[in-house]
Amino acid sequence: MDRIMRSRLVERPVAWLAATCLCISFTGFAAGQPLASPQAKAKPGRSKAARRAASEESRPSASKPTSANVSYGPDASNKIDFWKANSATPTPLLVFIHGGGFRRGDKADYNAALLKACLDSGISYASINYRLSDVAPYPAQMHDGARAIQFLRAKAAEWNIDPQHIACTGGSAGAGISLWLAFHDDLADQSSTDPIARQQTRLACALPTNMQCTYDPREIKKIVPGDAYNVAPLKQLHGLPTTFDWDKDPINPDLDARLRDCSPITHLTKDDPPVFAMNNPANEKPGNIHHPNFGRHLKKEMDQIGVPCEFHLTSDLPSQQATTDAMLAFLKKNFGMQAKEQ
Repeated sequence: MDRIMRSRLVERPVAWLAATCLCISFTGFAAGQPLASPQAKAKPGRSKAARRAASEESRPSASKPTSANVSYGPDASNKIDFWKANSATPTPLLVFIHGGGFRRGDKADYNAALLKACLDSGISYASINYRLSDVAPYPAQMHDGARAIQFLRAKAAEWNIDPQHIACTGGSAGAGISLWLAFHDDLADQSSTDPIARQQTRLACALPTNMQCTYDPREIKKIVPGDAYNVAPLKQLHGLPTTFDWDKDPINPDLDARLRDCSPITHLTKDDPPVFAMNNPANEKPGNIHHPNFGRHLKKEMDQIGVPCEFHLTSDLPSQQATTDAMLAFLKKNFGMQAKEQ
């Protein structure tokens, strides 16, 4: 985690090694997210806006958004980048939600290979930012994701989107938001004076990678060995100090309700859409918050109620191209595109 390493000069090699291990293990659920390009990473002396601009400039021209930094909600973070697929008819849409432990990350970290595959197949693509946990705790992140889906549906005619075929994907925290949206009841408010709020939030399918299917530490303890349930980003997501002790501190009724509501699997019912879930076997270690047991548990629960779930380990697929192909095939199947191609 974000710790200050203070040590004497002779101890610095050991301190740096310890810091590296901490970052790998606990850097806020972000290990499951595709790495940002080198240009997108922070550089000393440059503002976040400047780094983001440099990242966009460095990408191939074919990947530049059709519409960039479009506001979808009232917060400064509520921005969407949108890539419009070339089609005479409305296109399905895949929405990318970045990871980062709900504490960091950016819409510029999208999966470039999947973006290209989608556009080449007539599927439009979007990537969103949302409020992080230092700005607002749960449910801000999930509600921002829902608002983005509603906004995109409201833009269906203008942006040539098929509103019945919208899916979400993302790694780690973004995977959790994607799952939450897939399983949660529709949040449309038909009585609202806001036309965007009247739009549906339900998805056609979801593709979470290296996700957690629950954010309830009491359930995480049952699913993953070790102390994965005790990571700091989880506490911050729930608006708690990092010193909060899940084993000793009282969980009042309000916190109990939030822990349950925040967890995607709480909302799983037999009318929910299919899921393509993928976890990295390298994370199969006690205390790892990206442990594949999350995917196995999700698969088991979905199988029990008859909701389709494809669960893969990254080792099941021989290359990045194979992974992209598998995800694209899943999208086409659930967007009803395979039948049209035959």
